[in-house]
Amino acid sequence: MGKAPKKKSLADKVRKTKAATEIKNNPFEVKINRKKFDVLGRKSKHDVGLPGVSRSKAINKRKETLLKEYKQKNKSNKFIDRRLGEYDAKMTPEDKILQRFAIERQRSDGKRDVFNLNEEEELTHYGQSLAEIEKFNDTVGSDDDSEEKGLLSAELTASHFGGGGGLLRKKTSGGDQEDEQGGQKTKSRQELIEELIQKSKLEKRERQVQKEEAQELTEKLDQDWKSIQALMVKKTPKAEHVDKPEEKAKPEEYDMIVRELGFEMKAQPSEKMKTPEELAKEEKEKLQKLEADRLRRMMGDEGGDSMKSQVHISADDLNDGFVLDKHDTKTLAYQDGKWNIEEEDEDDKEEEGETGEEEGSEAEGENEEEEDDNDDDVEEEEEEGSGEDEDGHSDLESEQESENEDEDEEEEASSSRQQQTLSREELKAQQEAAKAELPYTFTAPESYEDLKDLLHGHTPDNQRLIMARTQKCNHPSLAAGNKLKLQKLVGFLLEYMGELATRSPPELCTIDKLIPELYALCQMFPEAAGKSMQSILGDAAHSMEEAVEIKGHAAFPTLDMLVYLKVTALLFPTSDFRHPVTTPALLFISQTLTKCPVRSLQDLTSGLVLCCLAVEYVSFSKRFLPELINFLSGTLHLAVQDKASAGGMVVPPFRLSGKYSDLLVLSNSESCSSWSKKNLPLSATQQLELKSDLDKDHYRLNCLSTCLDLVKRCCLLYKDLTSFTHIFQPIRTLLSKHLCSQILPSPLEELHSEILEAISSASVTHTRLVFEKKKPIPLKLFTPKIVEVLDYGKKRGCTREEREKERLKHKYKKEFKGALREIRKDSRFLAREKLNEVMNRDAERKRKVKELLGSLASQEGEWKALKRKKRK
Repeated sequence: MGKAPKKKSLADKVRKTKAATEIKNNPFEVKINRKKFDVLGRKSKHDVGLPGVSRSKAINKRKETLLKEYKQKNKSNKFIDRRLGEYDAKMTPEDKILQRFAIERQRSDGKRDVFNLNEEEELTHYGQSLAEIEKFNDTVGSDDDSEEKGLLSAELTASHFGGGGGLLRKKTSGGDQEDEQGGQKTKSRQELIEELIQKSKLEKRERQVQKEEAQELTEKLDQDWKSIQALMVKKTPKAEHVDKPEEKAKPEEYDMIVRELGFEMKAQPSEKMKTPEELAKEEKEKLQKLEADRLRRMMGDEGGDSMKSQVHISADDLNDGFVLDKHDTKTLAYQDGKWNIEEEDEDDKEEEGETGEEEGSEAEGENEEEEDDNDDDVEEEEEEGSGEDEDGHSDLESEQESENEDEDEEEEASSSRQQQTLSREELKAQQEAAKAELPYTFTAPESYEDLKDLLHGHTPDNQRLIMARTQKCNHPSLAAGNKLKLQKLVGFLLEYMGELATRSPPELCTIDKLIPELYALCQMFPEAAGKSMQSILGDAAHSMEEAVEIKGHAAFPTLDMLVYLKVTALLFPTSDFRHPVTTPALLFISQTLTKCPVRSLQDLTSGLVLCCLAVEYVSFSKRFLPELINFLSGTLHLAVQDKASAGGMVVPPFRLSGKYSDLLVLSNSESCSSWSKKNLPLSATQQLELKSDLDKDHYRLNCLSTCLDLVKRCCLLYKDLTSFTHIFQPIRTLLSKHLCSQILPSPLEELHSEILEAISSASVTHTRLVFEKKKPIPLKLFTPKIVEVLDYGKKRGCTREEREKERLKHKYKKEFKGALREIRKDSRFLAREKLNEVMNRDAERKRKVKELLGSLASQEGEWKALKRKKRK
């Protein structure tokens, strides 16, 4: 047989573990930090240890501090031990236990003593001792002293609710008395009950008598008090009261304000504000109803469905057209030997009126008597009298109203019959009138030709109505495609206005009527209107540039373009610094005043119209236009006779001398006497016919008057400019030296003097603009700074403060780097812990999933096995 294995002793195991530790602790791996010398009072950092020991210490320290803080993050619940002396290091555990036991006993004893009643304490209830109350010595309460009214007597209670025991006791007691008194007869139960009833009735009667006596005494006392009160109050005699009416006390200011507030108008709820869509829908429905009514009248259907529904046809009607105009039934009466027809009703009315007046007079008489009797209640009696008057006449008024209503109904019925029986001529006339009326509903035109056909042959007012009704019937909120139709209508309407301006003669009145409708469309679709106007201005500017390139000059714009420029100022803002529509329009006006030469009075009229438009464009922004001032100055130069003496410099499109330099020079000076001021017609820009020299002179004076008026407006517009006098110096020279010698009409002389006064009165205190005087900034010099270094590697010549500062900086950098290093280590430690938590959660989830899948697989196997058994 083999030998059994020998068991290892505990000493052998210890020797093996020591050998293992010795092997692990290799002396060549031990870290030793040597130090040169020891310094007293300084903590030594040179420790001896194995590799990784310091790291494990740091990790353990972080686990105790940082890891706990991380786990308690975002957690508000804490376990705090509030036991006595738990955090007191000076107390021994025995003292803590003794004090806790003593406090616990005190708490329990206090709770028990609450229900322990000591014999020395005396308990009371409402000031009375409970011990005395329990003896029941004086149990009579305050309720026993109350009156016995309403209480039943003992005999009555015993007879009704005692079951007869009381009566039997009465009987027995009565029998004893009978024996004692010597043979009195005992009463039966019925007799006793009757006695009780009589007693109760007697008591009731006595109470009623007492009540009546008290009532009589009260009335007597009231009468005595009235007689005494008359003696106490001094009352003025009636005669004095009538002669000297008592002056009413003036109400206080507060009472007056309260009464005024009572009569003030109270706020009433207003109707709901309707949206634009709802308003547009209502307008369309209204127009549709009116159009349906017009079409019905055109077809000859006078009454319509409403009238037909009101007319009642009897079942006995023969349809022969016979209609009663009025009621033929009359009341028949006989009076004074004569027939009296329809007079009884009138007599009844008169009698009712007389009776009403008598009632009113009687009511007034009664009121007057009451006023004489009671002087203290005058105002109340007047109100009652007036009320009675109204009641007295209200019946008459209601009867008259009912009669008036009957008469109105008869008149309406007769008028409706007359309308039904209109003749054929009247029906034809109504049909023609309905055909002549303007339709109320219109479809939006799809092209410019449709718009022309729609407006052709109508007056200006009717054209405006057509456009307004077209907008209402095709509002964008009513249908999906209406917005695009109305946007197209903006361009069509602008084109139509241009065509009206080019006609001979131009239909300016129609354009004026259509501008409000165009403005409404522009407010509804500003982008579409802006694009349409931009295309028109762009085409005009492009054509003018082509003419200037080919011919060297361009003609003034026609009347349609002038109308477009005017419409631009009405539809779009002109005071903006830069606008996509008005800015190109203003540039077009400036180029026209510069590049278009003046060769006739017609061109001069177009130029003056453009100047008026330019002043209108800059009236709000006060933007300076040199082209405007140059054109006005050149226009005044055209009126000077002696060009050589005038001198000066004329800016294009004007010339100092030539064929067209004397357009405003008068042919005869006597024409000034017969001239009257008139506005320049816009049609003159398209066609101007002047037959005689007198007409030409009058037109020249009209042009000169318009030019002077524009100069005056420009002086008022640019009076705040610093270079005002310099700008208007040429105009001042022309007016003061050359045009003053000519004989001008009185209106022009007034304008002449006003312009000179406005130019001369302008302040010349403005100085020229100069740069601010200041010392120039010198250029930076890049000369290097040379520092001598005597001993390389060491800094010499530093003071003690500088050395201390350098030492602190060095220490700060060192500590900062150490803090950053520790922060990085802390962040890595937290990242590892978070990763471990995630991995642990994932592992736990996988384990649970495996367990669930395993259990499901086992259940599935069991289910399949059961299924096989069932099949077998």
